[in-house]
Amino acid sequence: MTGEISLRGRVLPVGGIKEKVLAAARAGIKQVLLPEHNRKDWAEVPGEVRAKMTVHFVRRISELLPLALVEATGTKVKKGKTK
Repeated sequence: MTGEISLRGRVLPVGGIKEKVLAAARAGIKQVLLPEHNRKDWAEVPGEVRAKMTVHFVRRISELLPLALVEATGTKVKKGKTK
């Protein structure tokens, strides 16, 4: 996931998309979240890398969060007093 988030919740474009996606691919990441305004930069990523990845273009934080965050499983919530 890359981008800049405005105070109003908009996901703004950033630079270096090709390099960031290539680094993600080298790290074994299969899914990326990019600002909608960077859609044109996706075309600069080599086809063999694009073919192995799923990309989600988002405009607002409300679109991004369900894709980026997953509910924790197998965790226990500790109840009681905190310091």
